[in-house]
Amino acid sequence: MINRELIRIKVVQLTYGYYQNGNRNMDAAEKELLLSLSKAYDLYNFLLGLIVAITEEERHRIEILRKRAEREGLQMPSERFVNNKFALQLEENKQLNAFLANQTYHWGDDIEVVRRICDCIENSEVYNEYIVSEDDTYEADRELWRKLYRSIIENNDLLDAALEDKSLYWNDDKEVVDTFVVKTIKRFDPANGGDQELLPEFKDIADRQFAIDLFRSTIMNAETYQQYMSEASHNWDFSRLAYMDVVIMQIAIAEIVNFPNIPISVSINEYVNLAKLYSTPRSGGYINGMLDSIARHLVETGKVLKPIPEPRQRRFIKGHTDKRNSHPSVEGPEESE
Repeated sequence: MINRELIRIKVVQLTYGYYQNGNRNMDAAEKELLLSLSKAYDLYNFLLGLIVAITEEERHRIEILRKRAEREGLQMPSERFVNNKFALQLEENKQLNAFLANQTYHWGDDIEVVRRICDCIENSEVYNEYIVSEDDTYEADRELWRKLYRSIIENNDLLDAALEDKSLYWNDDKEVVDTFVVKTIKRFDPANGGDQELLPEFKDIADRQFAIDLFRSTIMNAETYQQYMSEASHNWDFSRLAYMDVVIMQIAIAEIVNFPNIPISVSINEYVNLAKLYSTPRSGGYINGMLDSIARHLVETGKVLKPIPEPRQRRFIKGHTDKRNSHPSVEGPEESE
């Protein structure tokens, strides 16, 4: 599940913290990196568990409504949602249940959050269309939860606040982890029953090693990489740069230099996006130009044996001055993750 996008985010966060912390212990920092990645996988399982918790809460509500209907002679409530075939299969999933059984935190500890989400679901158009739909297939049930997750759980301030209270590691993880929960929903096959496989923590051991090697090379070669930055910026005073910009460029250079299978264009684009997310509004354009210049120098001097795309030529209209950053955005195919 943990991909290189999430790994890069974690390495940026950890490297920034490493330099801010006076006690710079490489081994301790590496353990912290792996722990933070492990916590992201915990979040993946907890968010799948939230679907089960919502179903259980709705089951409780239906039971109350059913008893009231019997007592007062009212129409019986629809039980379609609590009998959703996908949710029932997830509820029986052996991997998920094994994970949840070993946790000290359960959604029952935040039952008010679950109830508020249930209220949102019951008031949603997606839910009400589902309840009256005649399509009783597994595919329809699975699609309901994909839609509910995307529309209600992905962007939910109450849920985000509750998760942040449970773990500081989850502050920036949810957006990425959400994509894997949705992917998991789409992958479920009724034929697999409770043995349906969830996504593994790492797709392969190489991704775990990528995290360790990227962090270590960033720290151990810091002086060299910062020299590259200084030369590319024409000896710009580093004290005038946003500190996060320096950290992001240092990690990007480490990736460009040490990972021959990752195209330069991919590395530059990934870290430009991180700069837009974590640094100043102007950082993306500045870092794009710097990394492009550094990468070309490293290729030209033989320090990096990877191709780099030729810069795109800008089109200028007569009488018009292009005031945008002079370094073009470098684009290329995504790496295989």
